[in-house]
Order: sequence, then C-alpha cells, then structure tokens
Amino acid sequence: MAVPVAFFALFFAYPVTAIVGRGLKAEGDWQFGRIGEVLSRPDILDVLWFTTWQALASTALTLLIALPGAYVFARFDFPGKQVLRAVVTVPFVLPTVVVGTAFLALLGRGGLLDELCGIRLDTTVWAILLAHVFFNYAVVVRTVGGLWSQLDPRQEEAARVLGAGRFAAFRRVTLPALAPAVAAAALMVFLFTFTSFGVVQILGGPAYSTLEVEIYRQTAQLLDLPTAAVLTLVQFAAVGAILAVHAATVRRRERALKLVDPAQTSRRPRGAGQWALLGGVLLTALLLILLPLGVLVERSFDGPGGYGFGYYEALQSVGAGGSSTFLVPPLEAVGNSLRYALVATLIALVIGGLAAGALTRRAGRLVRGFDALLMLPLGVSAVTVGFGFLITLDKPPLDLRTSWILVPLAQALVGVPFVVRTMLPVLRAVDDRLREAAAVLGASPLRAWREVDLPLVRRAVLVAAGFAFAVSLGEFGATVFIARPDNPTLPVAVARLLGRSGELNYGQAMALSTILMLVCAVSLLLLERIRTDRSGEF
Repeated sequence: MAVPVAFFALFFAYPVTAIVGRGLKAEGDWQFGRIGEVLSRPDILDVLWFTTWQALASTALTLLIALPGAYVFARFDFPGKQVLRAVVTVPFVLPTVVVGTAFLALLGRGGLLDELCGIRLDTTVWAILLAHVFFNYAVVVRTVGGLWSQLDPRQEEAARVLGAGRFAAFRRVTLPALAPAVAAAALMVFLFTFTSFGVVQILGGPAYSTLEVEIYRQTAQLLDLPTAAVLTLVQFAAVGAILAVHAATVRRRERALKLVDPAQTSRRPRGAGQWALLGGVLLTALLLILLPLGVLVERSFDGPGGYGFGYYEALQSVGAGGSSTFLVPPLEAVGNSLRYALVATLIALVIGGLAAGALTRRAGRLVRGFDALLMLPLGVSAVTVGFGFLITLDKPPLDLRTSWILVPLAQALVGVPFVVRTMLPVLRAVDDRLREAAAVLGASPLRAWREVDLPLVRRAVLVAAGFAFAVSLGEFGATVFIARPDNPTLPVAVARLLGRSGELNYGQAMALSTILMLVCAVSLLLLERIRTDRSGEF
C-alpha cells in the first residue's frame, strides 16, 4: 500500500486540498460559514438534485442496455467480434465537447432525427441520458464481460440438470458471481455521470447544470472561487459516501470462483433466441455507437468545396484558418497523445496493480478505506485537480510545471481506478487454496504469484491496460490546464479548435476527432489480438 498511498497523497490529495483551502480562506482565516450559505441557495439545491437523479437514471439505463452486450461478448463467438469490441470502447476516449456536438447534430435542430421524424431532443434530459449511455456502454461490457467470460458455464448447466429453470439458474448461480463486477461497473458509470461536464453543457443548455458544470461556471466565468470550493467539498463528500457504501456491500458478496479459459466458454449462437439476442446487441451498437461516430467522420470530410481531405491537410500547418493557438502543427498532437498515454498507462498499471494486490489481502478497515479512496479521482472535479497542479507543483523539489511528466501523472490519476476495479474482482476470485498448495510445494510468494495468480489475471491486466490507455488518450479536464502550447494532446487540440470561430477550425476539430477514434480503435484492436493469442497459455 505504501507506493499507491504516497502517489495519491502527493498528486491528488495535496493539490485538491490546496485549491479548496484557497477558496475557503479569507485573510488567513477559515470561512466555514460559507458552506451553509452556498448550500442554502435554491439554485445550488436544484443543481444538487439534478446531478443526483440524472446520474442514477444514466446508470440504470446503461446497465439495462449494456448487460446484454456483456453477455454476447462473453459467451458468443461471431465474425468481427474483436473489431466490434474495440469500436464500442472508442466513445470512452472522445472529448466530451466532440461527443456533445455529434449528438447535437443527430438530435438537435436540423439533425438527422429532426429531418426524418421532425423530433428534436436537444435541451432535454433524454439527449443527456443517451449521450451518457454512449460514453459508458464499454465500461459495463468490458468490466462485466471480462469476468463473465471466465465463469465456468458448467455450474449453471448443473443447476439446470437439477431442475432449475433458465432464469432461476442465472439468478442463483451466475448473478451472485457477477455481482462484484456489476457493482464495480455501476459505480464507475455513476461517478462519470455524476461529474458529467461537456455533455450536459452542450446538450442540456442553460436549463440543466451538474456540479461539475457549476464548478466550472463559478471558477472560470464568475470568478467565485469560494462557491466553487464549497461545491468541490460537496462533490467530494458525496463520492466518498457512495464509495463507502459500495465497499461495504460488495465485499459481502465476493467469493472464490472457478475461473476458466475464456476460449472454453465462447461458442457460436444456437437457436433463434440467441441469434435474436446477438442481432439486438449489434443493432444497439449500430444506432448508439456507430451512428454518432459516423457523423464525426462525415463532417471531417465535408469541406466547403465538397468532400475531400482539405481539413486533414490543414492540420499540417501552424497558422491554418488564422489560428494562433498552436505553436506547432495540430497534427503533432497525435504523437504527443500516444507518448503521454503510454507513460500514463505504465504508471497506472504499477500503482493500480500494487493497490489491487494489497486489497486482496483483506487486512481490515484500513484496507477497505483505501479501496474507497482509490476511486475518488473519478468523483472530484477535474477543474479542481488541474488548478491544484498549477498552484502546488511549482516549487522545488517538485517544480513540475515545465516538465512533460506532469501530463501523464494527471492522466494516470484517472487510469488507476480503472486498473483497480478491473483487476480486483478477478484477483479476489482466485481460490486461496491454489496459493497455499504452491506454498506447500516450496514456492516462494513471488513464484506463487507468477505461477498461480498471473496466468489467471493476465486477461484482467490487459483489459485494465486497455482502459488506462483509452482514458489517458481522452482525458481533458485536468490536461487542458497543464498541457503546454508546444505539446498539446489530441483532446486539448480539439477543444482549442472548437473554441475558435470559422468553418476551417471546426472541420479540423472533426478531423482530429476522427484521428483520435482511429488511434484508439487500432490500439484496442491490437490489445484484443494479443489477449486472444495468449489465451491458450492460461
């Protein structure tokens, strides 16, 4: 636990505490009375209520739509499975401003739905909920599906032989085994939607505001740092309470499971019902995932003179469209993002792997509290973290403001919780008797880990690496404050282009977003292939 605790204390707790302290101090004295003043305002209470109920609704809708997809990816073998698995993860790395614009083109005035049916959903909560499902579909599919594919189907088949119906066998055998993974996926979806920013700001309009949107508005537009600090504390407390409840309830349901090679559980669909389920999942992916992505691709080629590569060619020059926001060609952001994401992934795997290993030891309340603390970066405003980095990491021996490592550190903060939540259910499902047998036969703890744990969790490690790499590529909230003008990341470059008027800037933003999608899809596809090639080693 020492290394993860030190990492989070230095690069998360210290910056967040410093920025909140500045907001609640006046002339050196703490002004705690401001908390009651802010929370008694009707507009703030409306923000708190909307933030909570839309997050609950988004989580429930995501689970309802994505759990059938998790089953299909875990149990069925069909052509194009690896490609589709990579495609459904792409939305997770897109900047929220780009996704919001894509859904606005689909659901807003003059959008596809307006043209076909005369229906507009922009400035409604339905547009927000659908966009949240678009973002988080992959969280459920990959987190739940990763464990589901390793559950021995013969246990459910044995229940069927003993007289249980299909639903009863699933409810009594499979669902309890999946409960920790489902709870982990639901927790991540809730935290992301609870702190939603770009989607709500673009699709919701002035009628809807989450805590994250309000923190940004109070900080960047109204310059009211005390109110922003209070809202950050509220968000921090709410997320802490949620994580505490999660840690207490999920642990009671965790147990050792018999894990098998995923290749043994995957087969072609049989019967009309299974083919219909596969078709329904494919149709959902087409309408929910591919259609918005297709809009982005179409706009990246749709130039003033017709379809072509004009926007992509403009990315190679610094001053295209009169832009003065870049010191280097925007296309260089591709290489920057890949380098940053790789370093952030390595950091996240090391920190998250050590944390997950410590959490499997069940060492009392201290470890359980540490489990909840690891998820806090997902529930704290990225605006707060970004500002905190700027005001705290500016003095020796940690003067990192001009160092390239600052961006991967911020990205790793978001990647570590995904590594922990992906690896932890699988690590805790490993039967302790296997480790004990290895120890009896003379294996050292390190060799027991290498020979027993690693073959069983290798799949989870690769899934965790994919998640960490994906979220690092798409991290925007904190990176926008610390990325240097001569080394922008892809999301920062897209946001800068979208922030400037002009058709050329907008087209370049769409082109960069398309490149980001392709980079993520190719990376995840390679990961899927590596994982499949090694599956026979389990």
